[in-house]
Amino acid sequence: MIGASDVRLFPSSDGDLAYLDTGSGDLVVLLHSGYVDHRVWDDQIPALAAGYRVIAPDVRGHGSSANATRPFRWADDLAALLRHLDAGPAVLVGLSMGGVIATDTVLEHPELVRAVVTCGAATGDFQYTDDWTRQIQAEYARTLGAGDIEGWLDVFVRVVPGPYRSADDVDPGIARRLREMAFNSISKHTPGEKDWLVRVSDSWPRLPKIDVPVLTVNGTLEPPELLDAAERLARTVPDGRAQTVEDTAHYLNLEKPEVFNEILLQFLRAL
Repeated sequence: MIGASDVRLFPSSDGDLAYLDTGSGDLVVLLHSGYVDHRVWDDQIPALAAGYRVIAPDVRGHGSSANATRPFRWADDLAALLRHLDAGPAVLVGLSMGGVIATDTVLEHPELVRAVVTCGAATGDFQYTDDWTRQIQAEYARTLGAGDIEGWLDVFVRVVPGPYRSADDVDPGIARRLREMAFNSISKHTPGEKDWLVRVSDSWPRLPKIDVPVLTVNGTLEPPELLDAAERLARTVPDGRAQTVEDTAHYLNLEKPEVFNEILLQFLRAL
């Protein structure tokens, strides 16, 4: 049984970063989506820890990890954690923001990465342009700017069903889980605070240099441009493939955990 005792703190150069470390064997790192924390992987961690060592960090500014007080890059934080633990190379599995962290890390610290799985993501250079996502992003900015946390949370969970369904079409427990985690993370911040994140750029031209297996897994109910970007990622790296799962959207691992787990375990067994 995984509990709070499995969560540890890494004393980074800019505050403590929390991470879960459980299981044993080849290393799998689970990288969560934006605004939540490592618990977004609760349906995956036990299944993976039965045969692998699983590390699931809380990204800086999320969950139990410290906020940034100076410039930082996601990939550098992850690299520092893995080096601190003398761990790796790792299979990086990232959801949404976590998928970007995975591709950032394999580009910037390739020696630490054995393979990459992205879900609901492509690379950091990808930007949504569809009307539905842009409306969501505009509502994020409006509610956060007004300090309206409840309003922001209402918008945040609209991503669960995606652009083609309503909230009634999805298990309400998923939105509840995400909402609780997001409230915890967003409460760590204040309106208008400085964003210290330094983004990795020029990822698309560098993809052919990625020499590890890459799998993209996405729900078919994602915006088409994200699916296109994920296919481009899989097509451009030397050893990549794209897979889709029907009738699910951004949080594939929460909507269809058994399907996601089996896809992931099959990929891991083939390495």
